[in-house]
Amino acid sequence: MTHRVVVTGLGVISALGQNACEFWQALAAGRSAIAPLESVDCTQLRFQNAAEVRSYDPAHYFDEKEISMLDRFAQFGAVAAREAIADSAIEWTPELRENTAIVTGSCVGGQSTEDDGFVNLYRKNIPRVNPLTIPRTMENAAASRISLETGITGPTYTISTACSSSNHALGQAFWLVRSGVVRMAIAGGSEAVFSMGFLKAWEAMRVVSSDTCRPFSRDRRGLILGEGGAMLVLETLESAQARGAKIYGEIAGFGMSSDAYHITQPSPDGAARAMRAALADAGIEPSEISYINAHGTATPANDATETAAIRKVFGTHADKLAISSTKSMHGHTLGAAGALEAVATLLALDRSILPPTANYNEPDPECDLDVIPNQARHAHVECALSNSFAFGGLNAVVAFRRVVA
Repeated sequence: MTHRVVVTGLGVISALGQNACEFWQALAAGRSAIAPLESVDCTQLRFQNAAEVRSYDPAHYFDEKEISMLDRFAQFGAVAAREAIADSAIEWTPELRENTAIVTGSCVGGQSTEDDGFVNLYRKNIPRVNPLTIPRTMENAAASRISLETGITGPTYTISTACSSSNHALGQAFWLVRSGVVRMAIAGGSEAVFSMGFLKAWEAMRVVSSDTCRPFSRDRRGLILGEGGAMLVLETLESAQARGAKIYGEIAGFGMSSDAYHITQPSPDGAARAMRAALADAGIEPSEISYINAHGTATPANDATETAAIRKVFGTHADKLAISSTKSMHGHTLGAAGALEAVATLLALDRSILPPTANYNEPDPECDLDVIPNQARHAHVECALSNSFAFGGLNAVVAFRRVVA
């Protein structure tokens, strides 16, 4: 027996705010959180701007011992999960804890901890390594922390597929609940990437913008890195209705593909296959989609390729689609991107407000779609897609449907 799967809890910590409400208010206002990077000395970098979680105090969420055991990315995952679980108003029982999954996504895990360790070892010649380095750096640290805090003992694991990590996590959690393997799932992702070594590596790729993130705009110069986390509570429609839970929307389908083309250059064919797979899994016709939360990184290659992929899938209906990249406001959070954008998409369906593509200046003939420039739009949407396309050619697309109470 298969089940319809709905989302009943949302949790967010991002550059736009330290909870889901602040996150949504900023998106709906078209307010970008991209600003000069404060946590790293940028004099050694060609770029100065980022989307940081500012005024974050870990002591507000964790005691001193917990902080010593958790890298910033794992803290973000736990904070977002707490909010999502509280939002869902779950009443835990031993049976439910055993039949709940935790599936998280992260691209790089505890990068800051790793970077600090290498500085101490190789630059400062400090031979003693922090004994908590491994548990702090492992990509599954957030998932494990959520399990420890909640007592969830069901399937718990982490997916690392670069910028598609969170969408892969959401999709697999969705399939676990839909198939009846588990009754409920906590799914999403988290990332904290602001360490000098990692930033220098991105600098070397020459894809980071020198000013801001302008997806689909002709004068776009590249992506802007961000950090944060988002978690969602997934459960069956029957259980949500039975307990009178608030339903934000339905996860209707999931599709994924590999380009088998190039390690960093995207392929419209691979992206199109993932979108078609999500639509087929959901039983949704292309003509039923009204909104797409685009991958939209603001690199010249990605935005033109994603536009071409959308046209491959939707044909003439592409001209009727509303499309936006919220990365223009919360930055590219790598492994957390799909989770943040899933929350944005669900709230867009729930509130009938489509977040804009901020920082947009001028049309690009290669990105000739309705990208909701600069100002949010009131629109009733029944079905939407959220796209994630990663380095390595790994694509993951989630299909959402509005649920009528």
